[in-house]
Amino acid sequence: MHDVIIIGKGPAGISAALYTARANLKTLIIGRDDSVLRKAEKIENYYGFSDVISGEFLLREGEQQALRVGAQIVDDEVVTIEKKDFFEVVTSEERFIAKAVLVATGQPQKKVRVENLESFEGRGVSYCTTCDGFFYNNLKVGVLGFKDFAVHEAIELESYTSNITIYTNGKELELTEKSHEECQRFSINVKPIEKIDGSEFLQRIYFTDGTSEELDGLFVAFESASSVDFARKLGIITEGNAVVVDKNQQTNLEGLFAAGDCTGGFKQISTAVGQGALAGKRIIEYVRSL
Repeated sequence: MHDVIIIGKGPAGISAALYTARANLKTLIIGRDDSVLRKAEKIENYYGFSDVISGEFLLREGEQQALRVGAQIVDDEVVTIEKKDFFEVVTSEERFIAKAVLVATGQPQKKVRVENLESFEGRGVSYCTTCDGFFYNNLKVGVLGFKDFAVHEAIELESYTSNITIYTNGKELELTEKSHEECQRFSINVKPIEKIDGSEFLQRIYFTDGTSEELDGLFVAFESASSVDFARKLGIITEGNAVVVDKNQQTNLEGLFAAGDCTGGFKQISTAVGQGALAGKRIIEYVRSL
């Protein structure tokens, strides 16, 4: 049991961990090395550095600082968050339990280019298996994705139907060993998708090679799970691609916090660090109150 699990090891997540770990809260940080900050070659507007630094340098030093004060860092991908008596954070490899969770995953940048995808949202296209899987009992459904997140969503759909296909849209599968084994029970279609179509609801998926097949529902799980993906499953309030938080970075679900770019606003390192600090302080208070 962890006191707090922080999803994302960018400036917001690391900043929060510096507070929670120093307060002797058992702190676990989970994330991949996929922060957009790593692509920044020159940073010269962040306080405390007289010379220009790189995003890679800042992230590396932040991680070392968090480790020094007692935080634990796991290099893994979180595929879902569940709330029971406590929070259960599920990765591609393990399942962790915590009293509080901070989402600091940045804002989703993924854009799936499939014709008519947006026009069929709510009419056969969904982004949440937990929310909408029930409506596809014994029907033919697809999951659009090629990473562990897509396999996890396909597994969740097995509660409703056995007719499940993972569509990679021309991408090669990028899976952990565990997910690779699990995906063997699903049909895999690697053809590039041209469009989806139907009348009132989704009825067919078309590929660039001229072929097509019938389809009742398509669940989008492209790339990795984002803050908005987590929010949908937990009933968290969002505005567009941003998670809504109060002045203490807490969401409408008690014990779940968010900080950094995933909350919208001014996308700067200093903003993320400040929000992480606020979240860390409030998480300490919350965990101690339990």
